Amino acid sequence: MSRGTSEAFFDVVEWAAEQPWSSGKVGLLGISYYAGSQWRVAARQPKGLAAIVPWEGMSDYYRDRCRHGGIFSNNFINFWWNRQVVSNQYGLPGRAARNWGPDCIDGDVSDEEREKNRQDQNIDNLNNRFRDDEYYASKEYDMSDIQVPLLSVANWGGILLHLRGNIEGYLQAGSEFKYLRVITGRHDLPFYYTEEVEVQRSFLDAFLKGDDRVGWSVKGKVPAVDLVLRKGDVGFDDAKAEKVYERRTETEWPIARTRYTKFYLTPEQSLSQVQLMVTRPQKLSYEALGSLESPKLLQFTTPEFEHETEITGHIVAHLNVSMSPLASGATPSDIDLFLTMRYISPSGKEVHYTGTAGDPIPLAKGWLRVSLRTINPSRPRHREWLPHRDYFSTDVQPVIPGDIYPVDVEIWPTNVVVEKGGKIVFEVSSGDTQGSGIFQHNHPEDRSEKKFAGMNHVSFSERCTNWVSLPIIPQK
Repeated sequence: MSRGTSEAFFDVVEWAAEQPWSSGKVGLLGISYYAGSQWRVAARQPKGLAAIVPWEGMSDYYRDRCRHGGIFSNNFINFWWNRQVVSNQYGLPGRAARNWGPDCIDGDVSDEEREKNRQDQNIDNLNNRFRDDEYYASKEYDMSDIQVPLLSVANWGGILLHLRGNIEGYLQAGSEFKYLRVITGRHDLPFYYTEEVEVQRSFLDAFLKGDDRVGWSVKGKVPAVDLVLRKGDVGFDDAKAEKVYERRTETEWPIARTRYTKFYLTPEQSLSQVQLMVTRPQKLSYEALGSLESPKLLQFTTPEFEHETEITGHIVAHLNVSMSPLASGATPSDIDLFLTMRYISPSGKEVHYTGTAGDPIPLAKGWLRVSLRTINPSRPRHREWLPHRDYFSTDVQPVIPGDIYPVDVEIWPTNVVVEKGGKIVFEVSSGDTQGSGIFQHNHPEDRSEKKFAGMNHVSFSERCTNWVSLPIIPQK
């Protein structure tokens, strides 16, 4: 995702468009890394680029992949780095013997030399914390510079990597013809489904060959948004079972008829659409530095829904948080918030969906390092339903034990059809909880005991109102 990669990609596109065997039109299609790199090259507007299909590909390197809410997403970066870079690096001995491609034409390269030849993302992402650090700033670009026809394909299950980037990329692109398609299933499978391949083919045929059998190139003929609706408990990592999910088209995103509805947190740990009066200050407490192995959290639960209710879109949580030190130990200086949305079926069982790696996941997650709570409402990308943070080094604010801080936390977009009798659970924790899988945030330097150990609190009073805003969709 470096500037150098974008420049090389730019050259390849222009070279291909100029070849005698070329029609002069170039299309890009790919998943994951091969989708994320499309956004950046399209923003550079190479001659000949005619259409792009970034399929499950992050568009924001900092926010989508590396630092969720400012918190280092170290586990995935390490996982990806070792599997996709180190194991494929030029000069690695024994490739042919392991059936891992041909041996390198220059022979084997020593471990020491290969280490010198790579720039370790694990180290770079640990040492660089802010978007105005050169490491991150050098990767930035203006999404509105993307002008070519665009089909952005997001996956409701990508709650820790690509989902946000595909939706924001669609929203921010300046393309006249742009479409958002949302799917479900594992990260590595739907791209190859017969029906999804035909979607890819028809889109590219329309803009590369002029063979538009669907109407992609006719303004307004193909609905801009095509969603899959998650209703019922069909299990997870079962592609056949997920076929029962219905699809629905919309003309815009977010859906214009959305009713952003506040569900208020109560000291009794319920979620209520009625704001109850808190007559005296109260707070709920949980330990800091929770982990997937030892979660520390609070959960707030709605009553049973009286009617079937669709939730589709962006979620924001408003919390009043504070911290305090333990009787013995260091004085903490920051708070990490890990938020999760869960759906409980009418039978009382939590419904798990298919995650990126085929693992069971909840509805959605969101994060915030409270020292990076500064919101910039002057930015065009700031919206009531998606607060904008710059994550600059100049945005850092102190977090003092005992002081209460009101914060607005972005939770990634989601979809669920809550059945009559179902419930929604809103979870506040101090570390990763169920559903995080390979995307954990547990680097000992980024989340040190010296900085975070202690107790975290959610405060309630006449002045401290806590709520989560859910995007309710009235039926057409």
